[in-house]
Amino acid sequence: MTRQAVSTERAPAALGPYSQAIVAGGFIFCSGTAGIEPDSGTIPEGIEAQTEQALVNLAAVLESAGASMDDLVKTTIFYAEVEDFAKLNAVYERHMPDPPPARSAPANVRLPHGLLVSIEAIAVAPGGSA
Repeated sequence: MTRQAVSTERAPAALGPYSQAIVAGGFIFCSGTAGIEPDSGTIPEGIEAQTEQALVNLAAVLESAGASMDDLVKTTIFYAEVEDFAKLNAVYERHMPDPPPARSAPANVRLPHGLLVSIEAIAVAPGGSA
């Protein structure tokens, strides 16, 4: 099996020894994508703005791999405050295909740099099969 790293400047650089995504076995495995503005490195204020930016960043990583949000099959949303679920969910819903991917959403997760949300994902790779 081959593994190919995916990287784009249109999403924040990895904050450690990991790839933005790896293509392997017909799938794209996307690392947790935070709501960091890639050009400036700034973190927007609030769960809605960070969720929006995280999803824009995720779309950029998928596009770099030749895929789109329509190819998502699974997401995991890690977020800091369970009280933010409805706000987070409203932003998330606007970005998801129909039918939406399978999802997990653990709350009360302590994220680095004071981030409020991080979204990891698995998508079917171009030419892949599910």
